Amino acid sequence: MEDVTAPDAKVYTDDHSGYVGMDRDHESVNHSAKEYVNEMAHTNGIESFWSMLKRGYHGTFHHVSETHLHRYIAEFSGRHNDRNADTIDMMTHLAAGMVGRHLTYETLTGD
Repeated sequence: MEDVTAPDAKVYTDDHSGYVGMDRDHESVNHSAKEYVNEMAHTNGIESFWSMLKRGYHGTFHHVSETHLHRYIAEFSGRHNDRNADTIDMMTHLAAGMVGRHLTYETLTGD
């Protein structure tokens, strides 16, 4: 976790033992005791994100290439972050993100 979070990050997790001893400011919820919110700590946001990604996988893509997994994650991360915006703001953000970007067929396919 430390290699993908800022040193001053506050991390919110469930009670999985893999998070014990983390070198970050850390709060958790105890799902095994049916605790789902503990003040600011909850996992609702990340569970919402994974749910959206799974719906995209099953409903649209049906297959996700490991080679391009980071692109799928980036797409759904953008969708998740813009989910409360109106359509015009979503399209403006999408178009702004395309400026100066160029993805060649060779880069995409490795050919």
